[in-house]
Amino acid sequence: MKTLTTTEELAAFCEEARKHPYVTVDTEFLRERTYYSKLCLVQLAMPGEGEEGAVLVDPLAGGLSLEPLHDLFRDENVVKVFHAARQDLEIFHNEAGVLPRPLFDTQVAAMVCGFGDQAGYETLVRKIARQSLDKSSRFTDWSRRPLSDAQKAYALGDVTHLRVIYEHLDRKLEETGRRRWVEEEIATLLNPETYITRPEDAWKRVKTRTSSPRFLAIVRELARFREEYAQRRNIPRNRVFKDEALLELASTKPGNMQELGRSRLLMREARKGEIAEGILAAVKAGLAADTSDLPRPDRRREKPQANPALIDLLRVLLKAKTESSGVAQKLIASAADLEAIAAGARDVPALKGWRRDVFGAEALKLCNGEVGLRVKGQDVVTVPVEG
Repeated sequence: MKTLTTTEELAAFCEEARKHPYVTVDTEFLRERTYYSKLCLVQLAMPGEGEEGAVLVDPLAGGLSLEPLHDLFRDENVVKVFHAARQDLEIFHNEAGVLPRPLFDTQVAAMVCGFGDQAGYETLVRKIARQSLDKSSRFTDWSRRPLSDAQKAYALGDVTHLRVIYEHLDRKLEETGRRRWVEEEIATLLNPETYITRPEDAWKRVKTRTSSPRFLAIVRELARFREEYAQRRNIPRNRVFKDEALLELASTKPGNMQELGRSRLLMREARKGEIAEGILAAVKAGLAADTSDLPRPDRRREKPQANPALIDLLRVLLKAKTESSGVAQKLIASAADLEAIAAGARDVPALKGWRRDVFGAEALKLCNGEVGLRVKGQDVVTVPVEG
């Protein structure tokens, strides 16, 4: 198992990788104690057998620059293959402002190619590569050095088996003509906005039953301060204060240190110093916000009023389309999508792009009374409804 610890070694590998149609990529990282993921290991493999053409890259090695890898990511002649790429891509975007193009995500492809909702890497290794994985190193501390042989073997398996999986799924997409479907999904992963967290929008992730604009203004300012503080100090936002404490503060509206000290849910560290001062300033800013600047609740979170029977019919149709197409159900439409469609919404992901071809067009006909559902043997099919 070869581990690259110098920029020169990495550059030589990346230069060789450019001679091949694809390279498989994975990472190991830690995020329990930081806001941003700490990259601890990068695994890479060119086409080959076993450990041939596969390496580990140690980003913690002093003096090693990942710029040769970033250049490889920018090379559009080489497909970069990941499995469940979202968190990996976030790391590279945050650290270097780079996203690999072209990109292939085997999890997305597997969900399109009939491997169901649970298209985990271990499942694909077993079903496609006909191999098994040693999971004993999954939850180890990847920042500690030296890495054990077991850790290295586990990490390398994440890119060596991925070659077989990629080649199988790539052929399958070509045979079924569904490559465009996967490309539509991957477009979201390649959008830099996917990885940007703006402090002014952080309040939208806080779940609250209170819809008072003034209350939400205080929530907004508290969430903004927490996000800015967490980003600046590179600590998890819950280490600043948790959502429960944030909502309590928005409700009690402390105006000074004494009132802040009465909080039941605020951690001791947040009752003094910079955090305490930031909380009081945020509450004050929320109370002083102009009425024209008060946030409004996101009505999209609220369940639309819809006929329950129609939702049930859409659910049956979705299951039928899932079985006939072989595409994972959760990739086609969510429960929220079905409720929204039944309530009359039309700006719904399930009604756009390839999803419209698979499910959305028939769903609209069902809502409009143009088709009904009929059992035909073991299948459920749509049938025209005569006016």
